[in-house]
Amino acid sequence: MLTPEQIQALRQVDTPTICNAIETFNIRGRVEGFMGMAIRCLLPELGTMAGYAVTLTVDSTTPAVAQDPQVWLEWMTAMANSSRPVVLVMQDVGPTLEKSAHLGEVMGTLAKRLGVVGIVTDGGLRDILEVKALGLQCFAAGLTPAHGNPRLLKVNVPVVIDGVPVHPGDLLHGDINGITTIPLEIADRVMKAVEKIRQEEAGTMAYIKSPDFTIEGFYKRRFTH
Repeated sequence: MLTPEQIQALRQVDTPTICNAIETFNIRGRVEGFMGMAIRCLLPELGTMAGYAVTLTVDSTTPAVAQDPQVWLEWMTAMANSSRPVVLVMQDVGPTLEKSAHLGEVMGTLAKRLGVVGIVTDGGLRDILEVKALGLQCFAAGLTPAHGNPRLLKVNVPVVIDGVPVHPGDLLHGDINGITTIPLEIADRVMKAVEKIRQEEAGTMAYIKSPDFTIEGFYKRRFTH
């Protein structure tokens, strides 16, 4: 696991740059590991999120089915025992995703108390102003006003969010641009790759803005090194 200082360093980097850094390790395909437009950052003003996944399958749109209190205990225990900081990752498995709501003020307050810094779900959330006041970054398909019939189903199982597999303990990074997983085997080397990318991009941007810019010169810098 990364140190708090390493996590804080990751939070100072935008997610597109993190994705670029991951590419340099050639450990996954270029269209793998990141979520797309279906998962929106609902609170971009809260900045960048980084943390370790506690996963859940959830359903709030199947009517007339009782909650299982035991799963709530498992969920709370999982958050309390997780590596810090925690990102709560919830896969909707209900029949009507568009009307789902998997976290609001009460669950958000509880999650915050147990170490959660952000929420990721392919379903919906509610009480967004209250959740914002808690400082929880939120990535979701959208918002709904009612909680429906909320149920927690399975805790710390593999889930899939927008085609991206997420396992308990996976490291996630997200900002206004979206979310990526950071493979744990290279997590402690990502910042070094970030610095190299920043240096290279700074040189490229300086050339584009300089009076010496030519199309031929840019092409040579970009494609012939």
